[in-house]
Amino acid sequence: MKNFWSKTWVIRIVSLLLAILIVVYIDSTQTGFISQIQQNKTRQTATETRTIKVPLQVSVDTDQYYVVGYPEKVKITLEGSNALVTSAINTQNFRAYIDLGNQKIGQHTVPVRVSGLSKQINYQVNPKTIKVDIERRKSRTLPVQIEYNKNAVAKGYHFGKTSADPNQVEVTGALSEVNQIDQIVAKVSLPNGIDHNFERQVILTAVDKKGRPLNVVIEPSTARVVVPISIAKKKVKLSLNSKNENSNKVYSVTAKQSEVTLFGDKTKLDKIDEVSVDIDLNKIISSTTETYPIKLPSGVVKSDPDKVQISIKVKNTRN
Repeated sequence: MKNFWSKTWVIRIVSLLLAILIVVYIDSTQTGFISQIQQNKTRQTATETRTIKVPLQVSVDTDQYYVVGYPEKVKITLEGSNALVTSAINTQNFRAYIDLGNQKIGQHTVPVRVSGLSKQINYQVNPKTIKVDIERRKSRTLPVQIEYNKNAVAKGYHFGKTSADPNQVEVTGALSEVNQIDQIVAKVSLPNGIDHNFERQVILTAVDKKGRPLNVVIEPSTARVVVPISIAKKKVKLSLNSKNENSNKVYSVTAKQSEVTLFGDKTKLDKIDEVSVDIDLNKIISSTTETYPIKLPSGVVKSDPDKVQISIKVKNTRN
């Protein structure tokens, strides 16, 4: 066997076979690689059609004129090679616009134009034309009015003076719309039974005398609204009324505090000077400390504290 591999012709045949195998492997690898490149090239040059929405820009002298009636976006259908269409959509370095530079005040139907697209891309715009109304531009500075449901407050509570930040805003729009503005409203929706201050960022709306919203731009568009909600309070004397005393005993009744704070309607509180707590001594046979609730007078919503500790000392009159 050793003599077999030592022969020159055997080594030559094996080398030839190895060389053939290497060539076949390299050829198959390169063929697959070239095939992948060709597939990529085919994919990039293939025709593709895609539709996207883009913002519609308006070319007009915004210092003098205000335009209404145009949509915020239009549809553009792009057709071309996959590479070009994909690049255009990803970069969006083109724009759709209407040119009103040479138009006068009034209603006009104008074409939608597109600029910035490669000449190798075909496109269609939907809609192709836009009907717009060009009017004189006007700006006003108006105060913010706060509207809220005054019946939402909890019993005994009342509203304080509301405030908005900012309390004035600038309104801009077409002359005909701005002239109809009656007020700028911040509508606040209060939950029923509310018993605490309300603070929230609220969207502002321009309305006419009939309360209908108007198509104008408000700057800023929101305001921080504060609706104070409070309740009247008054400190009054705590009066202890003992009853059902045993004649054979001597009682000493004292409260932990001499005053309580009442909350409620101010007109009712003005008439109240003290609050009484009834102490029934019928079943008290020895010294003790008991807790009694504060009975609220008419017009009072709550008290602080709502309960009071009463110390009761008992002595027998007979030894």
